[in-house]
Amino acid sequence: MRILLSTGRIVLAFLFALLVSQASAFSQENETPASLRPPAVPLIAHDPYFSVWSMADHLTDVPTKHWTGAAQDLCGFIRVDGKAFRFLGAPDGCASAVPALEQVSQSLTPTRTTVMMRSPEIELELEFMTPLFPEDLEVMARPVTYLTWRVSSRDGQAHDVQLYLDAAGTLATNDPGEKVLWSRGKIAGLDLLRIGTQAQPVLDRFGDDVRIDWGWFYLAVPQAEGAETAAGNQSYQQHFLSTGHIPEEDDIAFPRTPQSHHPPAPSLNVCFPLGKVGTVSVERHLLLAYDDLYSVEYMQRRLLPYWRKQFTTFAAMLEAADHEYAALENRSKKFDSALEADLVQAGGPEYAAIAVLAFQQAIAAHKLVEDVDGTPFFMPKENFSNGSISTVDVIYPSAPMFLLLNPKLVEAQLEPVLRYASMPRWKFDFAPHDLGVYPLADGQQYGGGEENEEDQMPVEESGNMILLAAAVAHAEGNAEFAGRYWLLLTKWADYLMVKGLDPENQLSTDDFSGHLAHNANLSMKAIEALGAYAQLAGKLGHPDDAKRYSIAAHSMAEQWKQMAFDQDHYRLAFDKPGTWSQKYNLVWDRILGLNLFPDEISEREVTFYKKHVNAYGLPLDNRANYTKLDWELWTATLAQDQADFRFLVHPVFEFLRNTPDRVPMTDWYDTSTARQVNFQARSVVGGVYIKMIADPNMWRKWAAMPLVESSQEHDAGP
Repeated sequence: MRILLSTGRIVLAFLFALLVSQASAFSQENETPASLRPPAVPLIAHDPYFSVWSMADHLTDVPTKHWTGAAQDLCGFIRVDGKAFRFLGAPDGCASAVPALEQVSQSLTPTRTTVMMRSPEIELELEFMTPLFPEDLEVMARPVTYLTWRVSSRDGQAHDVQLYLDAAGTLATNDPGEKVLWSRGKIAGLDLLRIGTQAQPVLDRFGDDVRIDWGWFYLAVPQAEGAETAAGNQSYQQHFLSTGHIPEEDDIAFPRTPQSHHPPAPSLNVCFPLGKVGTVSVERHLLLAYDDLYSVEYMQRRLLPYWRKQFTTFAAMLEAADHEYAALENRSKKFDSALEADLVQAGGPEYAAIAVLAFQQAIAAHKLVEDVDGTPFFMPKENFSNGSISTVDVIYPSAPMFLLLNPKLVEAQLEPVLRYASMPRWKFDFAPHDLGVYPLADGQQYGGGEENEEDQMPVEESGNMILLAAAVAHAEGNAEFAGRYWLLLTKWADYLMVKGLDPENQLSTDDFSGHLAHNANLSMKAIEALGAYAQLAGKLGHPDDAKRYSIAAHSMAEQWKQMAFDQDHYRLAFDKPGTWSQKYNLVWDRILGLNLFPDEISEREVTFYKKHVNAYGLPLDNRANYTKLDWELWTATLAQDQADFRFLVHPVFEFLRNTPDRVPMTDWYDTSTARQVNFQARSVVGGVYIKMIADPNMWRKWAAMPLVESSQEHDAGP
């Protein structure tokens, strides 16, 4: 009897465990990204200039700001039965005596920021939607964000409601002392307000901590929604708060600076009288947009923004953008839902939350333009570093997101670099570091520039370019793109054959502590790049080269194992026992199927890393407590076990939740204090998507998504 009872208990225990397992699996399949208090919330995120954030817990805590931290005020109010509340902007930037609506919740998805607010009488949903669809370059390139309000009664009674928004002239200036002009206009279906500098110094300013001071910022308001509009000034706030309306006349005392007080600072003003609002939600929307005329300069040629490929005028683009509003809103929800679900499946809810926060920032640190032959260039700015444009060791870490969602964007990142490196002016046998300082891509400025090898990154950038060319071929199923630049890639591979195994005293992307000779992680990059080159050679029909470079890569990998071995881990530098570092470059071995290094290396490293994790992450190496957020996710992706991956990702999630530095996602921070060391709003955070491309099924799924082809050519000229 006892035996039967024990057996029965075993059976019951087994059935219970099975049910728990199934329930857990069902729960994981239906999980959503974890709740994350972002350090900064994207409201408008398009490119390094048109980028507005809320850097606090609530939209009413601080002024809205450019990613650099400069104030670019958007102020919003709602009147309910004559009582006014503030829903956007801080007291020092908006009317100070107006109380803030209670912010109930805030949610971020890849393309939307949605905030729920309330008073005792009404509920207000505020949504900033930016349709950054990587598979559709024409829509992604449009410099348009949709701001939508949805208002309903909370107490069951009907209430008289008016909405108000104004936008300051600082949205179109580098500093508030520049004089601006403003005006209004009408196009089919839209009332337009615009503001911009009097001087209009197109592509005249360059550097890091700067903002655009040419072109025009627009508020585009659908005529069907019964809005009142004015090209006015900030005193119109008080008029609205008192009456529920704004003056009919425009302020024509221009030019004037955005910092002026007497008369008040110029702004663009919109009011929506909603009438009686009951329990059925009342919705209004407008478009926030920027026409930058020309976007970047490439080798002394001024290039147009990519949306010009479809539309000959800014007005035509705005008309289409508003006409497609409902369709894009629906498409946005479907895109967000699909991507979020797969992020959770790939790495869990905390990983998904990190990747969602990275999405808009990774895209908005670039500008999508077209060269004179129509080729797209996707050009990043090295934000809060040195302002370089198309920095190769910034493109490299950012690429996983674009390899997943549209590898044509990685081609567009690499193309301007490859064209430049093919010119006689680039005389070195290794890849360049950058193309200039944003927005002027007129030739490398970093280190020795085009003159000498001082502070260049030869192994780093050559390895980066070859690995990304191979990754594009892997994503697209062919090596056509690499084949167009095969002589260049071969030259860089030959350089790595000579210099890559034991790099001399040169800079790498992790150069925070200066030059480092015999860098084991840099050596690993060179070896992986040679294996990737051999793989490309095979795809392009060069079997002899494929064999020769493959043999060399395998031989170098064998030597690396002996040179870097240090008992329970592998060294930071070959000649420095007792040191360690993240070997994030190893991630390509599995992703590209190179199989140069045995699994025991990543297993040993991950086991070692788990013993050295601090409260907010894994240090970059033994020299300091700081880390790089992008590399942490690459390193975590080395883990074969999902539990180990989540273990290494959790401190990153905690960092983002707890950092006191309210800036757009930094990638360089202290793992003990959660303080920012430097860098913010950089494109490199796209690297967190490496976990997605490390899953072959996931990568194939997204690679199979249909791309939207270009619809028509543009007429020349802005």
